[in-house]
Amino acid sequence: MAQLAEPQDFQRVLSSMCTEPHPAARAAAEEFLATNSGDPGTYETVADLEERAVELLGAVTGHSDPAGYVASGGTEANIQAVRIARNRAETDDPNVVAPASAHFSFTKAADVLGVELRTAPTTGHRADVDAMAELVDADTVCVVAVAGSTEYGYVDPVPALADLAHDAGALCHVDAAWGGFVLPFSDHRWHFGHADVDTLTIDPHKMGQAAIPAGGLVARSRDLLDELAVRTPYLESRSQVSLTGTRSGAGVASAVAAMEALWPEGYREQYHTSMANAEWLADRLAARGHDVVEPDLPLVAAALSVPVTDELRSRGWRVAKTGAGELRVVCMPHVTRAVLESFVADLDWY
Repeated sequence: MAQLAEPQDFQRVLSSMCTEPHPAARAAAEEFLATNSGDPGTYETVADLEERAVELLGAVTGHSDPAGYVASGGTEANIQAVRIARNRAETDDPNVVAPASAHFSFTKAADVLGVELRTAPTTGHRADVDAMAELVDADTVCVVAVAGSTEYGYVDPVPALADLAHDAGALCHVDAAWGGFVLPFSDHRWHFGHADVDTLTIDPHKMGQAAIPAGGLVARSRDLLDELAVRTPYLESRSQVSLTGTRSGAGVASAVAAMEALWPEGYREQYHTSMANAEWLADRLAARGHDVVEPDLPLVAAALSVPVTDELRSRGWRVAKTGAGELRVVCMPHVTRAVLESFVADLDWY
């Protein structure tokens, strides 16, 4: 028998927004590998676990009575949020207004759902409320805020964007897919308890340290999820709100295990460790003459004074660039201080 391939070592992965699962999350995922949360009438234990997952996601996002489900990831959750907004609106020409920093999943959502996506320029890597307001009109169905952007880890002024949305009769959606498990320990105002947010994306399989796939869509009320419901006549359960049919019970179980093990103190400790690592790296890069974007959450972007990305990759470092060409390092839990010290030492070699 041919030898099975081994998964890539995380030791030098600096570009990923996913990380090694918590041991409890890994064990739970393995135990529930054969279960399908898309058929809750048959897989009742997984259905109970999903209710627990949504309850825990509500605790993280400031909502005492949330609706929602465990999605495949942030892309599905963002598409579903746009779908909710489109389905409830009374317009034949819906549009969504987002900052230019919004994740590319919103481009997919617009394409799949037949919705116009309007993007406004950012200021200092955050949404410019006035620029977004210029794009809002009577056909706007959703205003998007980003809480932990993919490129820079920056957080938009969520309360102001929520006000903008509701003044226009639109929904406010917050994409906190990556930032959601570090933001509770920051000074940012970003969730249901801070503003009139309607839907929110938050992924346990990112900073939440669950196994993939374990995304999350959280809604302010069940009636918003009802906009997604379709009949499922041949299943034991008679309706479904998720985008995918078969859904990983392993992801659901893993999300619950990770959150029960880590919320809140484990996540708090990890936030402070990751943030300290990001600030350490930013300081070291700045001291070497590189133009560094000050980290807002545990993500560092820097315009290197020499083009060394390809050379770093040849040494095994998995690094990425922002759209503007800056080096981008995501300080996930597996990115330790020792790893960053080794990275800086290799960078100095050039």
